[in-house]
Amino acid sequence: MRSAQHREAGRTEHRAGRPGAYGAMLEEDTDQTYENVLAEIQSFELPIEATLRTPEDKFWMDLWKTISSATNMSVYDDQPNSHKKFMEKLDACIRNHDKEIEKMCNFHHQGFVDAITELLKVRTDAEKLKVQVTDTNRRFQDAGKEMIVQTEDIIRCRIQQRNITTVVEKLQLCLPVLEMYSKLKEQMSAKRYYSALKTMEQLENVYFPRVSQYRFCQLMIENLPKLREDIKEISMSDLKDFLESIRKHSDKIGETAMKQAQQQKAFSIALQKQNNVKFGKNMYINHDRITEEKREIILRHILEEEDENEEEVLTVQDLVDFSPVYRCLHIYSVLGDEETFENYYRKQRKKQARLVLQPQSSMHETVDGYRRYFTQIVGFFVVEDHILHVTQGLVTRAYTDELWNMALSKIIAVLRAHSSYCTDPDLVLELKNLIVIFADTLQGYGFPVNRLFDLLFEIRDQYNETLLKKWAGVFRDIFEEDNYSPIPIVSEEEYKIVTSKFPFQDPDLEKQSFPKKFPMSQSVPHIYIQVKEFIYASLKFSESLHRSSTEIDDMLRKSTNLLLTRTLNSCLLNLIRKPHIGLTELVQIIINTTHLEQACKYLEDFITNITNISQETVHTTRLYGLSTFKDARHAAEGEIYTKLNQKIDEFVQLADYDWTMSEPDGRASGYLMDLINFLRSIFQVFTHLPTNNDYAAMSGKVAQTACMSACQHLSTTLMQMLLDSELKQISMGAVQQFNLDVIQCELFASSEPVPGFQGDTLQLAFIDLRQLLDLFMVWDWSTYLADYGQPASKYLRVNPNTALTLLEKMKDTSKKNNIFAQFRKNDRDKQKLIETVVKQLRNLVNGMSQHT
Repeated sequence: MRSAQHREAGRTEHRAGRPGAYGAMLEEDTDQTYENVLAEIQSFELPIEATLRTPEDKFWMDLWKTISSATNMSVYDDQPNSHKKFMEKLDACIRNHDKEIEKMCNFHHQGFVDAITELLKVRTDAEKLKVQVTDTNRRFQDAGKEMIVQTEDIIRCRIQQRNITTVVEKLQLCLPVLEMYSKLKEQMSAKRYYSALKTMEQLENVYFPRVSQYRFCQLMIENLPKLREDIKEISMSDLKDFLESIRKHSDKIGETAMKQAQQQKAFSIALQKQNNVKFGKNMYINHDRITEEKREIILRHILEEEDENEEEVLTVQDLVDFSPVYRCLHIYSVLGDEETFENYYRKQRKKQARLVLQPQSSMHETVDGYRRYFTQIVGFFVVEDHILHVTQGLVTRAYTDELWNMALSKIIAVLRAHSSYCTDPDLVLELKNLIVIFADTLQGYGFPVNRLFDLLFEIRDQYNETLLKKWAGVFRDIFEEDNYSPIPIVSEEEYKIVTSKFPFQDPDLEKQSFPKKFPMSQSVPHIYIQVKEFIYASLKFSESLHRSSTEIDDMLRKSTNLLLTRTLNSCLLNLIRKPHIGLTELVQIIINTTHLEQACKYLEDFITNITNISQETVHTTRLYGLSTFKDARHAAEGEIYTKLNQKIDEFVQLADYDWTMSEPDGRASGYLMDLINFLRSIFQVFTHLPTNNDYAAMSGKVAQTACMSACQHLSTTLMQMLLDSELKQISMGAVQQFNLDVIQCELFASSEPVPGFQGDTLQLAFIDLRQLLDLFMVWDWSTYLADYGQPASKYLRVNPNTALTLLEKMKDTSKKNNIFAQFRKNDRDKQKLIETVVKQLRNLVNGMSQHT
């Protein structure tokens, strides 16, 4: 190809006028052109001689040899006219080849003319042959027209037959698809969604691949996702209706479940009682023993009720149709979206759980509020338990445990808050029973309820508090209705009635004839009965708490101790401090507390009989009645002393002394005589107290203490009257009148108003007044001053300060009223003696102050 290009280029250059054209180019850039041509010639490749087959190839070989020799020569000679010589040789070479070409053309011209002549001869034969072929074709076409028509008909029939066969085959292939799709539509219309999904799976996996090339199949394939979404929406709608249904039926479901649990528990208790009867155990019903025959009748009656109720009790499946949740679960499982369904179901149920656990604000007011709260919760978890056991994966045990723990914390918080508002022990007891049934029901479904029983212990403390408040009102009513006098009895029936209520034993009283009196008042048996009722009430709460008899015994004793030490003791103290309670009532209260204290051992026996726990048990709690009633007695005794002293003060306030009188009236003051008569009547009550056993010692001690306290208080009050700072002057006549009153007090003390004092013990209460008055009445200052400080002094109890105060009041009176005028006539040294005594008394007082 490359040699052909060079040859064409040579011819073109040769025809263009060879020397002139090249000369013009060389004039422009001779050196550059030469170098270019030389480089092209050197790079030019020619075929080897062995491959030269045509004259043209030979020509180009000769040309190449000429050019190469001229080029080499010009290169090696390096002559100035080398370019020109090269071009001349090139032109000579071209001319030689032109001549050879011309010779060759002349050599082949005759052969060309002969070939043309022969071709003209063949032309005539060809025309004849054409005519013959055309005629033959015409005849053949005319003969095959009818055959062509028949052949076309046959072809057309064969095509129709093939098409019909194809259609039949395709229809047989499509008909099952259409039938299945029609079946799918019918299932959708009949709301058989799970079957419809299965049909869709068959269509997609079996039928659609066979006819996937048809348009109707594509339409069906495109329509299936929409149908699935419709099924999901419809199923979800059914699930929502189901959730709403179980929310509405939670009350009924919970009520049914709790009723069943309660019946089961009653049946178990009845069997236990029957077994206890067979083994000879002692059981108490309504506070009395019943026979084995009665127990069997009761058991039979309970069993009959169980049979009747069993027919009426409905199960959770009877109350709620769970088919929507089953269908929805299966549908979502088939759709491969089971996780979405599970998450939605659990989310919605958690929302419902929060709503169920939210109590009404007034729930604590009635037991129905608590019952409705519990039944809703039980219904919720019964449904969850049912779903857990009848489905796989929708609800797991871990999920229900988590939900229950959350609910349990909320339930405990709600019950703890609302139960704190309950002030009625009956309501608290009913709440406890509901909690027990609630716990037993859920425990039967496998939910842990230990925290609920722990809560019951908190509620038990609150229940005890409400009981204590209730019994505080009961005790107050008993004390208000009591007349605080011994119980009179006129017949044996009345005596037995009292002793049946209160464990009183006194052989001396039994020997007495009717009518007679019990030493205690009516409140004692009433209080004893109410304490037993409190124990029964406390026992009611302790039942069904799954605790041992020892724990129940301990709880009963502790709650009874609280009743005695706090409630009853507080009521007694409040009663004792009431203003309208007089001294006789206080004395009766002391007697009552003594009997109640002795009855504590019977209360311990009563608790022991209930719980069957012996008092000899190591950890058995003892009743604190001894200290309780002892404190009440001490308070009553103190109140007796206080009221007695107050009464003395009231009488003393009636005193109306004329402190400037010159002569006494010759008789004691009226207020003092009234006071002494009052004291005699009061202490006379103590002499009529029961004298049997310990009561005599108790009443005698109280009477002696009260009498001594009254005398001491009276002596102190009279002394304070003399030394009152508002009293500025006292005459000797007033001192003498005051002495008459003190004499009456001493006579009262010596008359032994209360038996049991030894010697003049009671009179010593007035010794300070007696020595002071004797000192002034006798005017024995020399003896007082001489013997002062001596143990055997006649006026040992007279304080110098007291004597000085009274003497100064008498000195001021002598100056103003001239009382000592007669002394100045008889003995002028008397006034000087008073002055001297005053000075000496002041020295004694100052000496005592310095010593102190």
